[in-house]
Amino acid sequence: MRLDELPRSDKIEDRRGSGMGLPMGRTGGLGIGTIVILGLVGWALGIDPRLLIGGAEILSGNGGTQQEQPAPSDAQAGSSDQMREFVSAVLGSTEVQWKEIFTQAGKNYPAPTLVMFSGVTRSACGVAQSAMGPFYCPNDQKVYLDTAFFQDLERRFRGCDVGACAAPRSHA
Repeated sequence: MRLDELPRSDKIEDRRGSGMGLPMGRTGGLGIGTIVILGLVGWALGIDPRLLIGGAEILSGNGGTQQEQPAPSDAQAGSSDQMREFVSAVLGSTEVQWKEIFTQAGKNYPAPTLVMFSGVTRSACGVAQSAMGPFYCPNDQKVYLDTAFFQDLERRFRGCDVGACAAPRSHA
């Protein structure tokens, strides 16, 4: 399936460039939400999810600090819009799948909101930062994703810019 064929989600809260400037220094571990998101990102980019999970474990074990990143410039706005479209497509796809799974089990799927941020932001679970990787906070039922995560993937694993790679081919 191609990225442009995936359903889109409107449950995205964009906090990039909000300048929250929170103090940093805490680290976080990998939760199930992180592993699920890494699996989806790996699938979408054609990368082995085990590499992504290993990289996220390295990042989450880093005791360094992460600073708030500046708001994107006009030149980066197009790239940001592509990133939002990519995130909307991946989230939309997960909403469809989880709704179907919950329906089969006779349950209702409460689709979470995804918060895109840059550097650091507040969550109902505490401070959210890049070193934590993507995670789900049950206290506010939101998934948090630092968009610098994609840049780290590109730099560490020689990935490609959002939208610049061909869709993975099926082996059917």
